[in-house]
Amino acid sequence: MTFFNQVGKLALGTRIRLLSEKIGQDAAEIYQVYGNDLQPKWFPVFYILSIKGEGSVTSIAEEIGHSHASVSKIVAEMSAAGLIIEKTDTSDRRRTKVSLSKKGQKISQKIESQYKDVNDAIEEILSQTTHNLWAAMEEWEYLLDQKSLRDRVLEIKKKRESMDVKIVPYQAKYKEAFYRLNEEWISKYFKMEKPDRDALENPKEYIIDNGGHIFVAIIDNEPVGVCALMKRDDLDCYELAKMAVSPKAQGKSIGFMLGNAVIEKAKELKASRVFLESNTILKPAIRLYEKLGFKKIVGPPTPYERCNIQMELRLP
Repeated sequence: MTFFNQVGKLALGTRIRLLSEKIGQDAAEIYQVYGNDLQPKWFPVFYILSIKGEGSVTSIAEEIGHSHASVSKIVAEMSAAGLIIEKTDTSDRRRTKVSLSKKGQKISQKIESQYKDVNDAIEEILSQTTHNLWAAMEEWEYLLDQKSLRDRVLEIKKKRESMDVKIVPYQAKYKEAFYRLNEEWISKYFKMEKPDRDALENPKEYIIDNGGHIFVAIIDNEPVGVCALMKRDDLDCYELAKMAVSPKAQGKSIGFMLGNAVIEKAKELKASRVFLESNTILKPAIRLYEKLGFKKIVGPPTPYERCNIQMELRLP
């Protein structure tokens, strides 16, 4: 167990697999001891057929939580071993139903004593342990159904990497990055329009000198994301605009951090709402805006050809 003591929970999958292999090997030998010609991996299909009499591959797969392909393979192996028979479903000739053969039924009749002894042995182990493995497995299965281990790792990765990101106010040295990052995504999906060029070529004159603000996301002294808060003609309304994140820095919650910075600045400026314009083909962006609290509205005429959705966030 030295390896697992060194590696710890990182080797969870490996340790579970080894435990499964150990139990599986014992199970195969137990079948031999009781003279039952079965393999451990056949057990779920065998058990369902012994209880229900017959079923289709699809219905069995759904009941035991296996894939259709996995059950099909097991059925083929059990059929070759003479344990089950296959027949065409009279109500749907495209479907095949399977049931235990006479050999399979004979095993089903005498296997009850094996079931009882195995269950008693497992109960004995559980009584000797501090932690109930069966209950713990149920908890793990429930939690992983709610959110997979992969998704949990990705969330933690995103949170850790976001700690390396700094959100700073715009400076003249970021002018080229403000243009480049926005031009990169606009040209990928649409075309640059006059309002884009006005704002991106002259950010100080067009945005900041008109009462707006620009925020820049920095990683290792490199600007990787930008977002502007532009003053609108309405007295207490600002617009979230020109948000762009470098493809190489995506997945670090930078868009969310920039959006929050803009919203907090709008609150500081006593704005009652923040407005934005976008396009529904930008699904990740729309999801981000919804996460930030924006809701779809019908707003004023837009200067952008690419805009087909307007959203607004009401501020407290």
